[in-house]
Amino acid sequence: MPVLVHKRGQRLAAAWFIAASLLTATPPASAEDRPSKANADGQDPFYCAERRLGYWFYCTRPKPPERQEPAPAEPASAASRLEAITDELRELKAKAILEPTPGNVTAYIRFQRRQLDQASLFSDVWQRAIWQEPELDYTLQRPVSTLGKRAWQDSRKTERDSVMAHLTERFGLFYFFAQSCGACEVMSPIVQGVASTWHIAVRAISTDGGPSRTFPKYTVETNQRQRMGLDPGITPAVVLWDAAANRAIPIGYGVMSADELQDRIYLLTTKDAGRDY
Repeated sequence: MPVLVHKRGQRLAAAWFIAASLLTATPPASAEDRPSKANADGQDPFYCAERRLGYWFYCTRPKPPERQEPAPAEPASAASRLEAITDELRELKAKAILEPTPGNVTAYIRFQRRQLDQASLFSDVWQRAIWQEPELDYTLQRPVSTLGKRAWQDSRKTERDSVMAHLTERFGLFYFFAQSCGACEVMSPIVQGVASTWHIAVRAISTDGGPSRTFPKYTVETNQRQRMGLDPGITPAVVLWDAAANRAIPIGYGVMSADELQDRIYLLTTKDAGRDY
């Protein structure tokens, strides 16, 4: 009898424990409260939200690298394009010479012909531009045709002669010669002729003390060339002296024709550098 009471007590205690457990247990979560297996980012809520295991369980998905758009290629400059054409022409020529097959020679001729056509087009457009823009036409200043050149030379000579006719009012000539100088024998009459034509005073100076048949009234040099900044070793030498500015203007050394001597005097006394071209 005591055994039966004991067993019955055990069964009652077990039933009471189960009932108490059911009363204190948390009610089951609703479908809305239960976390889904994966959120929008594909993360497992148990590992990523509750346990916060982070990157090592792929809770934080790595961001893909940003796609960089390729930068637009800069257009090649005209100079680089022209260099490329020159390089290709040189390469085709070299290949045609070293390997003169019909194909290589033909390729070089065809490419060369295209460049010649391009050059001809450039030349034609150049000429048309000059025709339409008179300030670009250099032939208006220095004609190249026979008729135009003759008219320009006549006009130039008239202007030069007008300048030469008034030189005597301000300028004179120093002429350095030497008795032992063969070129001086040729140049002396030319200097004398130009000076006589335009009534320019000439002071002939002998650098070696010897006489001159053209200039019997000469003087012997006493360091005049050095004071004028002339080369002391070259004769003949012609120098224009500007009395108003009290300065020497070297005209030239050696033999010159009468026209050349007059042209130099005209340019050096009336034209600034760069104005006659």
